[in-house]
Amino acid sequence: MIGLDTNVLARYYVGSDDAPTQAQSVLACQLIESGKRLYVSKSVVLELEWVLRGYYKSPVSDVLTVLRHLQTLPNIELEDRQGVDMAIDALAEGFDFADALHHASYRLCSQVATFDDKKSARRAMANGWKPPVHVLV
Repeated sequence: MIGLDTNVLARYYVGSDDAPTQAQSVLACQLIESGKRLYVSKSVVLELEWVLRGYYKSPVSDVLTVLRHLQTLPNIELEDRQGVDMAIDALAEGFDFADALHHASYRLCSQVATFDDKKSARRAMANGWKPPVHVLV
């Protein structure tokens, strides 16, 4: 099994006009479409979302298209697939991907403790996410 770095996935999903990046895109496509068993850690999925949204300024709809496509690739195993799937679904519902992935990673805990009583924590509580969010005061 081969582990993929974020930059390989970025080259696979994002086109470029410069020759070195085009060459890397070709190599990324050859590897990802080779049928070889590939592994993507959830930290790489997190970084890919950030790169697409933050660096490339991709709209959430495009980020979701990429992440949903990644979910469908039969030769790719995602670390903590259930947690990644939950975070992608939460992104589609308007949640911050990083917050959603962190929360999904704690799904076997009795609660999630945070100081962030704004935005994500309140929405998670309002949506009944399990485990419940506990804001420390």
